[in-house]
Formats: sequence, C-alpha cells, structure tokens
Amino acid sequence: MKQRTLRFRIADWLYLAIAALPVLCGIVLNILTKPPTDGISIAGARIFFTIPMPLQDLPITEAQVNSFLVVISIFGLCLYITHGLSIKAETKRQHFAEWVVEKTEAMVQESMGDFFRGYAPFIAAVLALSAFSSLLTLFGIYPPTSDMNVVAGWAILVFILITYYKMKSGFLNYLKGFTKPIFVMLPLNIISEVATPVSMAFRHYGNVLSGSVIAVLIAYSLQSLSSLLLGWLPGFLGQIPFLQIGLPAILSLYFDIFSGCMQAYIFAMLTMLNISGGFAQEDYEKRKKEKLEKKNKKLKSNT
Repeated sequence: MKQRTLRFRIADWLYLAIAALPVLCGIVLNILTKPPTDGISIAGARIFFTIPMPLQDLPITEAQVNSFLVVISIFGLCLYITHGLSIKAETKRQHFAEWVVEKTEAMVQESMGDFFRGYAPFIAAVLALSAFSSLLTLFGIYPPTSDMNVVAGWAILVFILITYYKMKSGFLNYLKGFTKPIFVMLPLNIISEVATPVSMAFRHYGNVLSGSVIAVLIAYSLQSLSSLLLGWLPGFLGQIPFLQIGLPAILSLYFDIFSGCMQAYIFAMLTMLNISGGFAQEDYEKRKKEKLEKKNKKLKSNT
C-alpha cells in the first residue's frame, strides 16, 4: 500500500470533521434550546422559528434541522469512505465501500429485477438517511424519524415513483387498473392506492416513536423505583439511581440501534417492492414496441 501523503491525511481529517461536526452541532443546539423539565417529558419536535409565507407560514422545526444535519453527516462519511479509491482494494474503507455497493446492488436485483438495477444508489440513500436519523437518539438528539411530517415526505416521494412507473404502460392502462378484477372494486382500489404511502409513513413513524417512548418510560420508572427502594442509604448514595444502571443501556441497543436499523431496512424493502410491483413491464415493453413500429412506418412513408 502506498504511503499516504500529508495532503491525503488532511483531506481524511476534513471529511471526518464534516461527518462529525453536524452531530456535535445537534448536541450543542439541543442543550442550548431545550427547556429544563422536571421528571419525564415526551414531546414532539420543537419549532425554532416560523417563516411567513403567502398561503401558510412555514415552521422550521427540530426534525427539519436534524434531518439537514444527518444529510451533511452522511455526505462527509461518504467522502471519507470513497477517498483514495484504487483499481485494486488496498484499504479497509475501500473493502467496506465495495461491500456496501455489492450488497445494495444484490438486494435491488433480487427485489426489483434487472430493469431497476440503477435504483441501488437511491435505496442506499433511503437506508442511510433512515438509519442515521433514528440513531441520533444515542446522542440525545431528537430523531427526525419520530416526526410524522418527515417520514410522510419520504412516503409521498415513494408514492410519486410508484405512480410514475404505473403510468409508463399508458395512462389509460393505469386508470383501467382501478377496475380490476371487476368494476365494483373501483372504490377499494382507490383506497388501496392512497393507503400505500399512509401505511408506509405510519409504520415507520409509529415503530420508531414507540421505541423512544418505551425507553424513556422504563428509564424513569427505574429511577423512581431506585429512589423508593434504596432511598434510605446514607448521604449521596441514596440519590444514585442504582436500578437505572445497565438496563436502559441494554434496551437502547434494541430500541435505538437494532429497531432503528430494522425499520430503515423495512422501509427500503417496501419502497422496492411497491415500485417494482406497480410496474407492468410486459405492458410497457409491448407499448414501447408499438411506438417503435409506428415510428418506423412513419419514416418509411415519408421516404
């Protein structure tokens, strides 16, 4: 492996700083702006300020700011991992980068097929954004995935892609799809179409939020129980929440890490299955062939 130059190492430290500084800024912002509370406190994203708009004012919330910080952090991490790539993998970071690419492409290939092979970067972005947003709870920062508005925005984007690929086989075929298998199913098919982004948003939001709420409730209960059972200890020992040591950290491994990453994976899988499942490739190929034949006939008639 070639010896790294000083310029290369400086660039490495710069990329790591880009990845770490947003998290530090989020921690500092949370400390400076979060009001002090007595006991347990479970609330939604705080509104920092509001921008006046013609139709409706635009609130800038804690979830929006933290989402922006996550995007910057992921950007810096990607710059670091892909820095110094070579034809032959010589560093651990390149091995990791190639592993991520291979696994994502294999997952997209298996779930969506050859036609959607180019969707691997999009799915990787969905996984990273969702997982990193949920992992912010490890630093005491409000996770954007606990805000319905953020997750609903992701679901609406997926819904637009689903509709786009359904219409690729023709707008009339898209409308006819609501009457299948029989015309009586039209109202139910319309409801099912709208229910797709709604179910995706509520599933992701509900699972992440419920995990955070349960972890807070258990931690507070253990603190109260420790004060009740061990409050008789002399001096400062009676004020130490002994029962709160250990168990909340173990629960955090599940609710904050495992559950957050699992929900990111589920959201990505639903995205792939809904987009590819709504695409009628046979009808699209048939329509594409008919268009090509009409174009060739038109060219022959003109010549």
